[in-house]
Amino acid sequence: MTPTLEPGDRLLVVRARRPAPGDLVALPDPRDTGRLLVKRVAVVDGQRVTVLGDNAAASTDSRHFGPVPAGSVLGRVRYRYAPAERVGRIGS
Repeated sequence: MTPTLEPGDRLLVVRARRPAPGDLVALPDPRDTGRLLVKRVAVVDGQRVTVLGDNAAASTDSRHFGPVPAGSVLGRVRYRYAPAERVGRIGS
């Protein structure tokens, strides 16, 4: 199976009011707020969101830092605009 994202992909992120399970979202890394993470929403529980990486063996996600506030989610990943051979819409 081809990974959804690869190193070097450039993404368009659209602000979203409420993330939904299955959405691919961008959020600041809770351990290093100067770094952005792209993760898949697993659970939305009130004001907290559990996010998981698609590659569980190599992912730092809610299993390491716990659920994150829903307000910290910057938006949904909607489109890959580079590299040219991988351009296209990204759905949940």
